[in-house]
Amino acid sequence: MTAGQAGGQAGSAPAQPSGGRRAVFAAFAANLGIAATKFIAFALTGSAAMLAESIHSVADSGDQALLLIGRKRSLRDQTEEHQFGFGAERYFYAFIVAVVLFTVGAMFSCYEGIQRIAHPEHLTSPVAAFIVLGIAVVLEGLSFRTAVHESNQTRGSQSWRRFIRHAKAPELPAVLLEDFAALVGLGLALCGITLAVITGNAKWDGAGSLAIGILLGCVAVVLAIEMKSLLIGESATAEMERAVVAALEAGPEQVRVIHLRTMHVGPETLLVAAKIAVRAQDSAASLATAIDNAERRIRAAVPIAELIYLEPDLYQPRRDDAGDPAVRAARRSSRRGIIRGLRGRDR
Repeated sequence: MTAGQAGGQAGSAPAQPSGGRRAVFAAFAANLGIAATKFIAFALTGSAAMLAESIHSVADSGDQALLLIGRKRSLRDQTEEHQFGFGAERYFYAFIVAVVLFTVGAMFSCYEGIQRIAHPEHLTSPVAAFIVLGIAVVLEGLSFRTAVHESNQTRGSQSWRRFIRHAKAPELPAVLLEDFAALVGLGLALCGITLAVITGNAKWDGAGSLAIGILLGCVAVVLAIEMKSLLIGESATAEMERAVVAALEAGPEQVRVIHLRTMHVGPETLLVAAKIAVRAQDSAASLATAIDNAERRIRAAVPIAELIYLEPDLYQPRRDDAGDPAVRAARRSSRRGIIRGLRGRDR
């Protein structure tokens, strides 16, 4: 197997993380301020919903700190033990965020809500709670607006659901989900306290805390599922795969891509492994030159394709396995495959 140079230069510095940093810092600052005001309100009112929201904000602040730590650690240089770098650390720390959100946020809020429903306590100063909730809504709204603005720069025409599902950088989906949950949680806390004040039944306050816990649990599960997929290793987008195959087919060598495998080893680092068809009469020197040229075209088309491995082979159609995802990826992305599909449809 003939392999291209990984990353162009061995030991090269990893790419700077793109997108999401401003949103993470905005959310971190907002949650620190919100947590302090909520704890003050809890001390004045004794509200279970306010305590749940206080813990929620503390958990969110810790989560943003974890995301920033992951971004920092992902910039470490490659080592002999980790030759593909540390880009996946961002996925790992984002997964820890989901665990923290579930254990610290969801489980505590549910426990506190159940306790207050079973043993209700009178709210002493609900006005303070309403004032703090209003301040928190404003701060969370500003943080959420920043996250939306940052996401729109990379989201394109994708729906929000598709963006969160297919984003390769974990920070923006994490902040979007947390900020959205925070705004909904504030609404639930407001409803619980309002109902407790109007009815005189403090169990509504506990119900608000329980609802917040259930909300945080759902968000944590969604985030954990997405980060698990990234940790296992997701392929490049269909657009990137088409760009890779187009770059391979665009050269004077007129190579054919037999199969293609891609994987994100980090948000800004893509591994590309492809088997390309060559002519039997090609010399080793001409093959080496063709592969070097193909690598340069791929990196020009897809700059994050830092790890490229190309294997020359003789194309034998009878050996194609249509069920192999790598073969399907090559056919779907190839201009030849598109032309064959159009001809077949015309028939």
